[in-house]
Amino acid sequence: MVSPIDVAKRLVLGRPFRSDRLGETLLSKRIALPIFASDPLSSVAYATQEILLILTLAGVAYLRLSWWVAAAVMVLLAVVVLSYRQVVQAYPSGGGSYEVVAENLGPTAGLVVAAALMVDYVMTVAVSVASGVDNIISAIPALNPYRVAVDLGMIAFLTAMNLRGVRESGRTFAIPTYGFVVGVLTMTAVGLTQTMLGHAPVAESAHYEIRPEQVGLSSAGVAFLLLRAFSSGCTALTGAEAISNGVPAFRKPKALNAARTMTAMGVLAIGMFAGVTALAMISHTRVVENPCDLIGFPGDCRAGAQKTVIAQIAAAVFGGHSLAFYYLMVTTALILVLAANTAYNGFPLLNSILAQRRYMPRQLHTRGDRLAFSNGILLLALVAGGLIYAFDGSTSRLIQLYIVGVFTSFTLCQAGMVRHWNRELRTSTGGLARARIHRARFINAFGSCFTGVVLIVVMITKFTHGAYLVVVAIPLLVLLMYGIHRHYASVRAELTVDDEDFETLPGRVHAIVLVSGWHKATRRAVQFARATRPDTLTAITVNVDEADTRRLTQEWEDARVAIPLKVIESPYREITRPIIEYIKRARRSRPRDVVAVYIPEYVVGRWWENLLHNQSSLRLKARLLFVPNVMVISVPYQLRSSRSRAPERVEHSPGEIRRGIATRPH
Repeated sequence: MVSPIDVAKRLVLGRPFRSDRLGETLLSKRIALPIFASDPLSSVAYATQEILLILTLAGVAYLRLSWWVAAAVMVLLAVVVLSYRQVVQAYPSGGGSYEVVAENLGPTAGLVVAAALMVDYVMTVAVSVASGVDNIISAIPALNPYRVAVDLGMIAFLTAMNLRGVRESGRTFAIPTYGFVVGVLTMTAVGLTQTMLGHAPVAESAHYEIRPEQVGLSSAGVAFLLLRAFSSGCTALTGAEAISNGVPAFRKPKALNAARTMTAMGVLAIGMFAGVTALAMISHTRVVENPCDLIGFPGDCRAGAQKTVIAQIAAAVFGGHSLAFYYLMVTTALILVLAANTAYNGFPLLNSILAQRRYMPRQLHTRGDRLAFSNGILLLALVAGGLIYAFDGSTSRLIQLYIVGVFTSFTLCQAGMVRHWNRELRTSTGGLARARIHRARFINAFGSCFTGVVLIVVMITKFTHGAYLVVVAIPLLVLLMYGIHRHYASVRAELTVDDEDFETLPGRVHAIVLVSGWHKATRRAVQFARATRPDTLTAITVNVDEADTRRLTQEWEDARVAIPLKVIESPYREITRPIIEYIKRARRSRPRDVVAVYIPEYVVGRWWENLLHNQSSLRLKARLLFVPNVMVISVPYQLRSSRSRAPERVEHSPGEIRRGIATRPH
């Protein structure tokens, strides 16, 4: 009989895959683009908004600088894409930034990048989902009081889809991703056409005035404002490295397909970002963190929510109640939520590599029923959901923790690539090959310097706004990974068999059967202990109730059990301590001997029945595991309720087992 939990699991995840079907989950470029590039593509929906949010702190007049800030972001994105194309071709085995840095700059730098990427992936899920829900609320304002609940529901949906496997989630997410690209490009084309025809779109906020937080800025103040706007706009680069981490997931030729996918991602992201920024300036879109700072905002500014930048532009271009407006809002919300899928692929893969090298728990290297790294997916969902809950699903608060991890990995990865190309130059002899290496080294060196400067800017401008949490989290993660690695190393050293180890057999085996009453479970334990033929065999019980002990002794004699029953006194009615002391005394008198303790246990079928049985045996086993030369043997007795969870009887046709064909339940 199949349990309800198994039925629900199959409905959510689907049928399990055999390990030899791993090759069937490899991705074409068409499917890989929405899987690995949904994050940088979706950043178009809020990168321009983040620039405007910072510039409006000083008033409407500073919005004219938006284009210069956006141009710097686009140049940076182009540099990062070109740099990571070199990574993809030089390290097609995957691992991306971590692999590059660990090999070229050392394990400590590699762990710094790994920690930065883990923080980045978690923030990608939190920010993408929160921003997606913002756009849903722009179309359906009534959902504003339920923001956090909707966020958590979206994370649960993404988790379930990714547990079904990479390829299947890619098919699911491809339609919204391509739909969003088409919607933004169409909006850009229509909006620019309207402008050229003399009917430029006008945003609903174009006539609002803004109460500036900063007035009378000096030249240094303006420069700092621009740097802060630039650092906020750099959210457009989040997830740009994901393709380099997932090269093994591509079909052959892996490196070439990954490089082409990265180029397509870069071209689309830059074009869409430029279009949205241009339309925001043309339509005079204004956005602030607190709607009460808008002079002319209709309704209650304390309870209401302002529409996002992309929603205002779409309403200005298509009309606020048109089908095209709702189409773009739906696809925007979907891709922002599904952009977290980039992290759902990168985070488990990175943790799998770290677990393989013993820097993370080994469970993170295990594939689940659908050949996905299920434990990593669940860990990511848990941490991201916790952040959403802690920050009330606020995009503006969450995004302050963003970017630092991204540019830490960007900078160190490009520096590692420069060292990689230096090493290649020492062994390369051909003129064309050396010219190609020189070109690649220049790209990576320029990228490292550029992203390094951006990292410093981000640290300065965002530190007091929440980035300090990331600065603290990264070293703590590095220390955690080193601690895990040291533990695995010490355990491996302790368990390694060397020439000085001598294989010695125990002098004798003394078997002890623990007895709480005379019944079928006890009889099975006694029979099994006798079948092992120990040197001595004794049954013991603890006297916590005189009447029960007398009854047990009488039943033992009446049953004519072949082994003696020893009663241990317990004046304080304890069970565990007297048994432990009895076994330790037996060990002290015979230190070379082994004591085998047989514990009868009931096997039940319902979770709540476990609370009613076996509690004393669980505590006793936990204590006995720390006593040297004591072996603990559980002797199960299946009660009637456990039969519903018994494994199905399996029949084989001739030759199935020999050929390795899956079994068929009867």
